[in-house]
This record gives sequence, structure tokens and C-alpha cells, in this order.
Amino acid sequence: MTALQSSIDAVRIAAAAADRMKGTDIVAFDVTGPIAITDVMMIVTASNERQVLAVAEEIEKDLYTKGGHLQPRSREGLQEGRWVLLDFGDFVIHVMHEEERRFYRLESLWKDCPAIDLQLPQAPEAASDDAAADTADADR
Repeated sequence: MTALQSSIDAVRIAAAAADRMKGTDIVAFDVTGPIAITDVMMIVTASNERQVLAVAEEIEKDLYTKGGHLQPRSREGLQEGRWVLLDFGDFVIHVMHEEERRFYRLESLWKDCPAIDLQLPQAPEAASDDAAADTADADR
């Protein structure tokens, strides 16, 4: 069984919102194999508590306005702003402070699950690194 396309589409909207708010290390996994209660887990890192809350708010806003009025079933961690969990039922989004992300290493829980292509634009530095590598390969 694989994740519903509607869940993948919604997570792509969420990832774009997180990316726009300068969230980093954005990843999503199809967890339908090991977890029967949800399709997708997405994780995004923010550098401080204010950014954690801003990223979570932007994700909620975009999923409501661009995702067909989606609203989370539950929201956890808004008081502390270190790890906000947004549970939309078919998918769950974790917005984590970088220290919590390093400590809990959620990716290790889903390392055997397929990653979902979030279709995010490539970072400018990564794009220039790729172009430099392509140029070097062409010179050989």
C-alpha cells in the first residue's frame, strides 16, 4: 500500500510553505507500511522558537487556503515552540527546532520507508555546485 495522492499533494503544499519561511532539511516519508494510522510523515527544521511557530502557522495557512480548507485534527507544542506537531489525519507534520531534530532523529524511525519527492526548488548554492560539477565533467 502507498500513500494517497491527496496526502502527497498536501504535504507538497506544506513543504513549499515551510521552504518559503526558511525551514530547512525538509523531508517526507511514505509510512503506510509500518504505520496503519497515517500515510505521510513530514519533518522540517527551524533555527529558533519563533521560526518554529512561524513555519507551523504558514503551513496551516497554506493547507487551508491552497489545500481545500484542510485543518489539523490536533496541534501540539505551540506553547514551547520547540517541536510543533500538526496532525492532519492522513499526514503528520513535525516542525522542529534544530536541537530537537538532532536529539530525536525522527528520520531514523522511518529510514526504511520511501522518501517522497517534495518538488521543492533547488537551493541556489546547490544549483551552482551542480552546474560546476557538470562543467567539470564536460571538461574531462
